[in-house]
Amino acid sequence: MNLGILTSGNLGMDTLVKIIPNYNVSFVLTDSRSEGIIKLCVENQIPCFRGNPRNGKGFEFIKYINVDVITSINYLFLIEMDIIQHANKFSFNIHGSLLPKYRGRTPHVWAIINNENKTGITAHIINEGCDTGPILDQVIIPIEDQDTGYDLLNKYKLNYFDLIQNVLKKIKKGNLTPHPQDESKATYFGIRRPTDGKINWNWQKQRIINWVSAQAFPYPGAFSYINDKKITIDKIEQVDLGFRNEIPNGTVIAIDPKLVVKTPNGALRIISVRESIEVQIGDKLS
Repeated sequence: MNLGILTSGNLGMDTLVKIIPNYNVSFVLTDSRSEGIIKLCVENQIPCFRGNPRNGKGFEFIKYINVDVITSINYLFLIEMDIIQHANKFSFNIHGSLLPKYRGRTPHVWAIINNENKTGITAHIINEGCDTGPILDQVIIPIEDQDTGYDLLNKYKLNYFDLIQNVLKKIKKGNLTPHPQDESKATYFGIRRPTDGKINWNWQKQRIINWVSAQAFPYPGAFSYINDKKITIDKIEQVDLGFRNEIPNGTVIAIDPKLVVKTPNGALRIISVRESIEVQIGDKLS
């Protein structure tokens, strides 16, 4: 079975390393910044397109290459129909959620923010929609209390190749049964940017804890401002410390041994920040 691989980043690199010894990879499409993937293709003499494939650029590169199945793994770009339809059988994508929930970008981050206790990865046929194609297979992955967005991505990494193998085995045996997604249960979440990480101290304490965990290092991080200085917070926890309700949310109510901040329904201790800061009781984070 000849495979075409569309992939980017460390997750794509890790999966491609496992695919190459087991399958005939006819081509790879990646972005120009995924240097490890590009180097791996050169070493294994795999034709590799680098950059945005849209407007016919990617298809022009692959149109004379025979391929049975195209697999998209953490690919940066939306794929147009010329590439989707080039596979002899079909093209499928691995998406980082239990579709139809959490269509869109960075679904694992959104799952933590929204206090989910499980997430997963889904293999689905690629069509013209955004993560809307029929489901081929899924893997459920639990979200533990201390999991960060990066932790979840590493859990995904452990399961990507096995999921791809399961789909390809079913294709080979001829017993693959796609299941249409239930549109009534679909949710969609958009792309997140570093500037979207600002903490609102008027939120309930659990949402703030989730917000910080989802974006912790090495992600850009959740942040706030105190005395006009930006601080990026990587770990925060609930603490049993009393306060008066009329104190504004975000107010520092203790500083020893760690900063403690008031929220509407409890106090939160800031365990880890990336910047050195000097604060006093009564200072307010905004």
